[in-house]
Amino acid sequence: EAKTMAGSNHTMVTQFFLVGLTDRPELQLPLFVMFLLIYVITLLGNLGMILVIQINSHLHTPMYFFLSNLSFLDACYSSTVAPKMLANFLEKTKAISYNGCMMQYGFFAIFATTEMFLLVAMAYDRYVAICNPLLYTVTMTRKVCLTLVIGSYFWGMVNSLIHTIGLLRLSFCDSHVVNHFFCDLTPLLKLSCSNVHVNVVLVFIFGSLFEMSTVLIIIFSYGLIILTVLRIRSAEGRRKAFSTCTSHLTAVAMYHGTILFMYFRPTSSYSMDTDKMASVFYTILIPMLNPLIYSLRNKEVKCAVKKIIERKMFI
Repeated sequence: EAKTMAGSNHTMVTQFFLVGLTDRPELQLPLFVMFLLIYVITLLGNLGMILVIQINSHLHTPMYFFLSNLSFLDACYSSTVAPKMLANFLEKTKAISYNGCMMQYGFFAIFATTEMFLLVAMAYDRYVAICNPLLYTVTMTRKVCLTLVIGSYFWGMVNSLIHTIGLLRLSFCDSHVVNHFFCDLTPLLKLSCSNVHVNVVLVFIFGSLFEMSTVLIIIFSYGLIILTVLRIRSAEGRRKAFSTCTSHLTAVAMYHGTILFMYFRPTSSYSMDTDKMASVFYTILIPMLNPLIYSLRNKEVKCAVKKIIERKMFI
């Protein structure tokens, strides 16, 4: 839907139409059921993780404080994409208002970027715990943990504002069909009839800066962790020290692997269908997998869940 702008031949788009994952009618219902199940598991897993950490006082440590924030972010950024995606499986028009589209992208960018920085804070926490265990409680104070989380949200908001304001200054003239299942930056830039050079430069500068700086800090932290772990004499000690890092490393590899694949691969290999599949992975699947990775690989979380279940059974 579009309306003509006063004194110009341009038309201003008031709503967009999302193509979705597929236009095949026979796949809409099976996909709806599958993604609804994934979304329910995501919400239950992440909100359950927050609840388990809140209830168990022995989980009130920096590591679990960061983990509960990670679960909150996963629930939030999955919720910016999944509800509209699910509704569109059942609708013929698949429309989203211009304001709704900009808001969806804005919130998605906040939560996705904040998660990027939170994973760095978690890497720093593991570095202090393994490399300076005697100074852990002195270094990772409540104030430090809060500062790291607030800082993560600050950079998430900065990144989101830069790209959302960049989108708001663009015109969308004739076509208003977004070849995606949510309002992501790349398909919206492809759709605009304005000059998007500034937007592309901003994506490259801030994308490279945030991605490279966070990845390098994580690699550096884990380099020091590995050196410290290798100095531990006993094999059991080495295994115990490194077991606290494996969940975080898995989450980092999935998250950054997908981002690097999506935004930093050569333009010659770019395909919207491949992009959609990668987007499904990091907007829908990663938020579901994170609580599973952390709970299945973590003895303390498993014990806490067991205690809660036993308590409920004997009430």
